[in-house]
Amino acid sequence: MIHDVDESLRALVKRDALNGSGVDVAFDAPTKDWVARRNAPMVSMYLYDIREDVTRRDTAWIDVRGGDGRVKERRLPPRRYRLSYLVTAWTSRPEDEHRLLSSLLSGFVRHEFFPPELLQGALEGEETPVLITVALPPADERKIADTWSALGGELKPSLDLVVTAPMNIARAIEAGPPVLEAPRLEVVRRDEDGDAAKPRSGKARAGQGAQDRSSRADARPAATAAPPAATAASPAAPTSDASGEEPQPKPSDLADEVFTAGAADAPGRRIRVRQLTRR
Repeated sequence: MIHDVDESLRALVKRDALNGSGVDVAFDAPTKDWVARRNAPMVSMYLYDIREDVTRRDTAWIDVRGGDGRVKERRLPPRRYRLSYLVTAWTSRPEDEHRLLSSLLSGFVRHEFFPPELLQGALEGEETPVLITVALPPADERKIADTWSALGGELKPSLDLVVTAPMNIARAIEAGPPVLEAPRLEVVRRDEDGDAAKPRSGKARAGQGAQDRSSRADARPAATAAPPAATAASPAAPTSDASGEEPQPKPSDLADEVFTAGAADAPGRRIRVRQLTRR
């Protein structure tokens, strides 16, 4: 990704800043030895710092769909890295260097992100924009004077250019098969022995809908019958046994509810809710 950013910068500088002049673009460190070997006007774009832009990190997986529209795999989103360049102009006269720096600054500030037609290599066709910022105040822990001291050269007018570019992470997981069956719901009741009755299938329920509704209507009064009214001598609160514990509901007061949905030839999911007290 880094060399693709270099080539994209070269194309941007030659089109919007140099205007077809004979000034070349180099990415060498502007050390004393490099300056001594230089024999022509030059624009130096030295990459001196690489850091991840953690404020733009996204941890949510991205769904990758096939031609049929189904998710075939999930990938991690690209991470964005801040590439910091020290941009300097090198000529025989300071006036020419200042003129070059002015053209460079004008070419950079007119773009908030790279023009898509200038992106090179892996960045070509990238949906995530490649951002450009120039001449912003440096962070407290990073000073341009310290960079020049590390290079062993004299302090020189320069532009601090930061390019935020995405890097795709080659990490993906295969998606599971899609759910093709609709959920099915069924309701069953306990018999007198406390065993759950056999769930009714969708086909049987479709043919015996009226009979099932009649059976449930007959059974509802017994399941939802109100307790006898309390007399004046006895309070309405439930009584306790000799151990002081409240009586537990009888098995006949409990019911199983099984929810199933789907066609009869393609059963779906079944959810069973156990021991619901009928009050």
